[in-house]
Amino acid sequence: MEALIFDTTFLIDFQRERQRGKGAAHSFLEAHAESIAYLPVTAYGEFAEGFVNRIDPALVTMVESFELLPVTINVANAYAKISRLLRSKGLLIGANDLWIAATALEKNHPLVTRNTIDFSRIPELELRSY
Repeated sequence: MEALIFDTTFLIDFQRERQRGKGAAHSFLEAHAESIAYLPVTAYGEFAEGFVNRIDPALVTMVESFELLPVTINVANAYAKISRLLRSKGLLIGANDLWIAATALEKNHPLVTRNTIDFSRIPELELRSY
């Protein structure tokens, strides 16, 4: 069974589509309905920032669909490695994106994102766009 890790951009797009009508995020999920959906805790934090109340039904419902992945020592080591590499090349991306990418690399699962420009800087990170 395929496992996928989702970025914050996906959550935001999916939430907007829930309000405005189905689009690319919904289509991606429908096409990958049998996949295991993972969410890095960093992406959860970024998404939750948009809600005043942490028990907001829209937030709770969204996050219930995913298995949360914590930051572990292995994720932190992956973060350090990719951060050092990108910094040395002058290609550093945002810290939260580094943590999300490190989680995907450590788990060895593709990252689902609309932000392929930044994430494509990271060697060996498999990306899925929608």
